[in-house]
Amino acid sequence: MSDVAAVEQFVKKYKALKSEVAKVIVGQDEVVNQILISIFSGGHSLLVGVPGLAKTLMVNTIAQALGLDFKRIQFTPDLMPSDILGSEILDENRHFKFIKGPIFANIILADEINRTPPKTQAALLEAMQERAVTVAGHHYKLSLPYFVLATQNPIEQEGTYPLPEAQLDRFMFAINLKYPSFNEEVEVVKATTSDNKPQVNALFTAEEIIKFQSVIRRIPVADNVIEYAVGMVAKTRPNESTASELVKEFVDWGAGPRASQNLILAAKTHAAIQGKFSPDIENVQAVANGILRHRIIKNYKAEAEGITDERIIESLF
Repeated sequence: MSDVAAVEQFVKKYKALKSEVAKVIVGQDEVVNQILISIFSGGHSLLVGVPGLAKTLMVNTIAQALGLDFKRIQFTPDLMPSDILGSEILDENRHFKFIKGPIFANIILADEINRTPPKTQAALLEAMQERAVTVAGHHYKLSLPYFVLATQNPIEQEGTYPLPEAQLDRFMFAINLKYPSFNEEVEVVKATTSDNKPQVNALFTAEEIIKFQSVIRRIPVADNVIEYAVGMVAKTRPNESTASELVKEFVDWGAGPRASQNLILAAKTHAAIQGKFSPDIENVQAVANGILRHRIIKNYKAEAEGITDERIIESLF
């Protein structure tokens, strides 16, 4: 199948996937879009939202619709790396046998990732970056596609360990979940207080997802679009001559080269969803908020004056 035909097939399957997810998830269209863009670009996402916004249900529904194996890890202050990766035990023949941990699945939901100490947070890093884990000197490959979706609760900061910037950078998107609108909340209450259980069908196989990820990577990008993305990321760095006044005044640290790579990859997927065979500047701008939000470190002055990430990012367009 040619890449053009593959993109056309992808558009049809993506629409079907969205309506399958919508059977269970009311609204949250932009959030679902960003999660799916992240999956088809081969990235990971960080979901930031208050409790009770159906983060776990959303990830579970997406995993079902994609036909992928899904595991949820609840991060707690006493969670050990071996609880995630697995450990070696002595079997009845006195041989060491490796028991796989929950990290061995296609989609991992790392629930409340900031509840656990850095040592355990770091256990996820190798898996996210290398798609492999090392336990007791043995190297184990993870099955593809592999996708980590971490959630963070922005209000209960008692006993939490904020993710270091280097680890935040591993996430392609940081997605803010907002409260549903009045009408959406009415729909949610109607749907969840009856005995109606919608059936979510698996529309993809792991092989198909890997195929579409490869097709998206092969999408050509014009040089001016790549230069625009790299220029936008450079503008987030307060020491650069191109930085906007807003960045110079309110930002301590800007985004690194991983942001530029992710902007182009996500723009390719965003273009493919719309049936376009090459992304343009509009596609880069459409994904910029989710990709740059967690990579721009604001200073105390920005916090004091209530300058939002969105306002800083829009000043870069």
